[in-house]
Amino acid sequence: MSRKRWLALIAAAMLLVASIAVNSFATIAFSDGDLFFGNDQFSQRVIEEGSDISGTIVVLDVNGVIQDTGGATGFFDAGGYNHRAFLEQLDQAANDASVQGIILNVNTPGGGVVESAEIHQKILAIQEANHKPIYVSMGNMAASGGYYIAAPADKIIANPQTITGSIGVIMESINVAELAENYGVQVNTIKSGPYKDIMSPTREMTEEERDILQSIIDESYDEFVRVIEEGRGLSEERVRQLADGRIYTGSQAQEVGLVDELGSLENAIQLMKEELGADYSVIQLESQTGFYDIFSMTVQRLLGPSHELLGIEQLLTHRNSPTLKYLYTE
Repeated sequence: MSRKRWLALIAAAMLLVASIAVNSFATIAFSDGDLFFGNDQFSQRVIEEGSDISGTIVVLDVNGVIQDTGGATGFFDAGGYNHRAFLEQLDQAANDASVQGIILNVNTPGGGVVESAEIHQKILAIQEANHKPIYVSMGNMAASGGYYIAAPADKIIANPQTITGSIGVIMESINVAELAENYGVQVNTIKSGPYKDIMSPTREMTEEERDILQSIIDESYDEFVRVIEEGRGLSEERVRQLADGRIYTGSQAQEVGLVDELGSLENAIQLMKEELGADYSVIQLESQTGFYDIFSMTVQRLLGPSHELLGIEQLLTHRNSPTLKYLYTE
């Protein structure tokens, strides 16, 4: 490791020590319960001060690809969508008596089938058990899985230029058989059954394998159709007409019944206040940035344009196995 990188790591270590001190001070300073919900994992930011102090409206962000990376996403990760933390935020908002409504601020191309379904089920549970209105405000993009989680919302608000739709399921793999042959690479596979290496990148897919995978795609697609059918009150035939994988702008989505209103997050807040009949304060719930996060982001920046360690981590943690996705890919 070069002298520059040693100096960078020493500087990062010093920042770590400082961060621990600051974090400890903050823990003591907020120990009287000022933090939202009394949970020091999340912090609050006031978006609007309301005149009615008897309740609040909570805004939760879904920003980035919807995937479960197991909480901490890596030592050199700079943050992003955290699936477990988001589900906990939903639980906190649902169970806190002061919260009168929830707005999901969605900006995502979608993501995993399982993760999208978990959010969808959580929304339905909150609506049934807690009877709190849930709105979705769509940002730049709320496509595929982003629409899947929006479908059960009491109201969907999109910007006229939001990219949404892309309703469908995708599974992809890369075939490098010819490339490997050109470079003299031979792959030896020992398997327990004929389909154990299905979607292998080192050989052509058989028709039998394609049929197996297509049946899985069709099953997940049928579930996507059902979710929209129930959430939007559209017929199955109409949903299948709309759900051919194409994308829509927010304006187009409103015309075909996939979106209720056109507007921004501010418009969504105003609409919810009108439904609730009160001028509640609006707060945004965010994950706390502790010393670990500060240290991780600092190290990433200090390492500069050469990302050897980051590259090694990606090679070690990258999964080559195909997965079902509600994901819009450009």
